[in-house]
Amino acid sequence: MNLIKIRLPMMGIVSILHRISGVLMFVSIPLLVYLFHLSVTGEPEFERTLVLLQNPFMKLLLLLLAWSVFHHLFAGIRYLLIDIDIGINKPQARMSAYIALFAGFLMAVIVLVMLL
Repeated sequence: MNLIKIRLPMMGIVSILHRISGVLMFVSIPLLVYLFHLSVTGEPEFERTLVLLQNPFMKLLLLLLAWSVFHHLFAGIRYLLIDIDIGINKPQARMSAYIALFAGFLMAVIVLVMLL
């Protein structure tokens, strides 16, 4: 059995990405709490927060976090619909997986445009 030739269906890819996005959001909580705390401490700290957010690495991190939030949202809605027996047929499940993947990507691109 050649494990390299096994193709995961789109529904499986969206499921794995849903889990990864959940982990990314959880791991980012300390950073977001720190940035929020820094921004509300005082005016100099707020300015420092703005400078931190202009860093290209931080923008990339925020873009990844935005993708995580939106993908998790759309995939979560997809799973809620599946729980009430909407979209459980294979063609519908495949289409909803593509829609969730595309919607998360599209919203991340919109955030990217807003960050630039």
